[in-house]
Order: sequence, then C-alpha cells, then structure tokens
Amino acid sequence: MSSNTELKSELKSELKSEIMAMPAWLRRPIGKASELSTVQQIIKQRQIHTICEEGRCPNRGECYAQKTATFLLMGPTCTRSCAFCQVDKGHAPMPIDEEEPQKVAEAVQLLGLRYVVLTSVARDDLADQGAGHFVKTIAKIREFNPGVQIEVLTPDFYGDMQRIQAIAQAKPACFNHNIETVRRLTNRVRRGAKYERSLLVLQTVKDIDSTIPTKSGLMLGHGETSAEVIETMVDLRRVGCDRLTIGQYMRPSLEHLPVQKYWTPAEFAEFAVVAQEMGFTHVRSAPLVRSSYHAGEE
Repeated sequence: MSSNTELKSELKSELKSEIMAMPAWLRRPIGKASELSTVQQIIKQRQIHTICEEGRCPNRGECYAQKTATFLLMGPTCTRSCAFCQVDKGHAPMPIDEEEPQKVAEAVQLLGLRYVVLTSVARDDLADQGAGHFVKTIAKIREFNPGVQIEVLTPDFYGDMQRIQAIAQAKPACFNHNIETVRRLTNRVRRGAKYERSLLVLQTVKDIDSTIPTKSGLMLGHGETSAEVIETMVDLRRVGCDRLTIGQYMRPSLEHLPVQKYWTPAEFAEFAVVAQEMGFTHVRSAPLVRSSYHAGEE
C-alpha cells in the first residue's frame, strides 16, 4: 500500500516539475471566475458537456467572455485512445441522451451565444457513429436560436461519405476536422485514425458542397520537423482546406505522450506566414491556439 502511495507521489511530483518547466508563454490566467462559473452552472444543470471543460482548454475563460463555446456531444467518453487527448477513454460509453439536442439549444439561448462549435467524442459503438446526432443538434439549436452560427468539429466517421454528407447538408458555418499531426507521427499520436482518411473527410465536404468553409488543426510538440508541418499544410490545401489552426501540445498527464519540443511564438508566427502565402483564408497559429480559438471571428 505504501509503495503505491509513494509511486503516486513520485508521479505527481514528476508532472508538477514538467509543468513548472513549461516556457513562460504557455502560462496564462484562466479567466474571470464569474464567467467560468456561469457557464459551468448552466452546463452542469443540463448534464451536458463542453470540450472547454473536459479538455481543460486554457482559453475557455476568454471564449466564454466572447460568447462562444464548444459543446461536446454524446457524452464525455471516447471509444478511441489518442495518446495526446485529455478526454476519457472507454469501450462502453454511456447511451445517447436523446434530449441532448434540446438541452444544448437551451444552453446556447441562456448563455446568449453568437457562435457555437459542436464537437463530439468518437462513438464507434454507434451504427452511424453519431452523425445523426450532430444533425439533430444543429436543427434544434437553430429552432431555439435563429441567426446563431454553428461550426462542427467532427470525428472521421471512418471516411464514410453518407455520414459526412448528412452533416454537410445541414449547412454548418464551417466544417472542421483536425488532422492533428504530421503523416509520420499519425499512428503513434492518433490511435485508430489515418492521415489520408482525415484528408478524405475534408475533401468529401468540398465535393458535397464547395461553399462550406473547411478547417483543420495541428498540435505541435510530438517530434515533427518544420518541413513536415509545411508538408501537412500543402496536403490540406490540396484537398481545399480553407482554414488552419496550429497550437502547442501540452501533456495532460504522465499517461499521455511526453512533449518533445516547445515551439516558440516566433516559430508559430513563421508558420502563420507560410500558411497565408499558401492560400489559407483564416490562420490561427500560436502556442495556446486550439481548434475553436476565436472561431466566431472567421
């Protein structure tokens, strides 16, 4: 028993040391407690989830203040086990809450949100992997909140065109699917995902409706090179991806992949210039940038 306690203590000490070793530019205030509390109370009362909270996003206070939030649909447990992600993993997630679309719509209304991002855990246990639930939630939000813009950030649906088409036909303001890392590191970082499949998702959206803006994101710090990051940008532009986010990976726990490199703000700024020159219409590239960062300003 004492050995387990000592081990836990050592692990906590190791993680604390790692956090303390982070560069100064990765530390920021979490936001006003009142703004965080208001959102947290509303989502807790309705038993819904946000990736802002489940993923412990460093920008959530700022986004809440700007009247944006990212809702995590279909529960907090993911059927995949990506080695970088904070969200809980499990092969037997909770059943779908059929009232969730209305609960989310009510929360959007109460919070006075102007721009909503809908994402979800991977639900490989469902027949349509949750595509229909995205569509229902989009419809219900619009019913309660005319004029609100809705962006989706989806799993890959194993590249199934019908599932992607169902969501694209709901006309989201933006269709986001993150490629997350470079080709060489995909198997290690994104367990269960494939680099080419992610490109296919973005290509499929454009094939279905070329007017829908598409978006993807990279999380740096897994051992990628500058050349590989640029190669990934080229691949994204090749499938018509319009928007790009690039941020720094920060290790959520000792069970997750260790950080291989902290890229500097100057390096992120250089990637932003390259991306803009390639033709991305909207680029967010900085250490604390996440998928939905300033999404409503696109």
